[in-house]
Amino acid sequence: MPPRPPSRNGDRTGQRPSEAPKRGPAPNQGRPRDSERPRGPRTPSAPAQGGRPNQGGPSGAANWLYGTHPVVAALHNPNRRLRRLLLTEEAEAGLAGRMAGPLPLAAERTDRARLDALLGRDAVHSGMALLADPLATPPLDQVLLRPGPVLLLDQVTDPRNVGAILRSAAAFGVAAVIVQDRNAPEETGVLAKAASGALETVPLLRAVNLSRTLAALKAAGLWTVGLDAGGGTLVGTAFRERRVALVLGAEGEGLRRLTRESCDEIAGLSMPGAMESLNVSNAAAVALYELTRAG
Repeated sequence: MPPRPPSRNGDRTGQRPSEAPKRGPAPNQGRPRDSERPRGPRTPSAPAQGGRPNQGGPSGAANWLYGTHPVVAALHNPNRRLRRLLLTEEAEAGLAGRMAGPLPLAAERTDRARLDALLGRDAVHSGMALLADPLATPPLDQVLLRPGPVLLLDQVTDPRNVGAILRSAAAFGVAAVIVQDRNAPEETGVLAKAASGALETVPLLRAVNLSRTLAALKAAGLWTVGLDAGGGTLVGTAFRERRVALVLGAEGEGLRRLTRESCDEIAGLSMPGAMESLNVSNAAAVALYELTRAG
């Protein structure tokens, strides 16, 4: 591995938050049973010692996943504990063609009005909803046996952004996504929908102390790069011989000072156009493309 050059620390990117549509209250079309109600925010799990990623699953009870890609991916995931599966007649017929064998649990026939009441009218559920326990996550050393770069998110709080980043992570062969425990969304149907099935294939770990996790990744031989406009331009070919841990900051705030100082170097995206910044999920996709194209 080439010697580490001096760390280059700069200003934050000024990434702008996504304007996710606000969800209004579900219409009163027959009150769903308590076990069917979408789960709200949950208390964060107990901190893991020494800043290591939490090796247990996210806190809280089962929640509803919805939409074709999230539900099909969860049904194919042997590590998912499945509770209930609600399908409209049309969705059940379509799901049969996506499963190689029988469904792993019996489906309950329902209608769109009931799903709208359960999930909210703005939820694009495609006639299917799956009640499932949150996924458990493997320890960091086990995750690092997987090939590919690692992504770390420094207080990225929007579940749609985290889901979109997971989707890009799956597309570009990322080994794992690590989020800051107390300032990141829990696993929800909104996050899973944005991830489009990637939640089942890319480990999502939670770290109490991101700086200590960066130190652990360095000790494991990874080169830590903070994505920030204050550094040089990110050039994928420069990392051809290195395995990279890419760190992205919160929407609008960028990387926190301690996180930025914990990185081996700081690099920004080449953007010759009129825009000065990108949404964090778009920035992640562009940066991953730049890193992986060098391989």
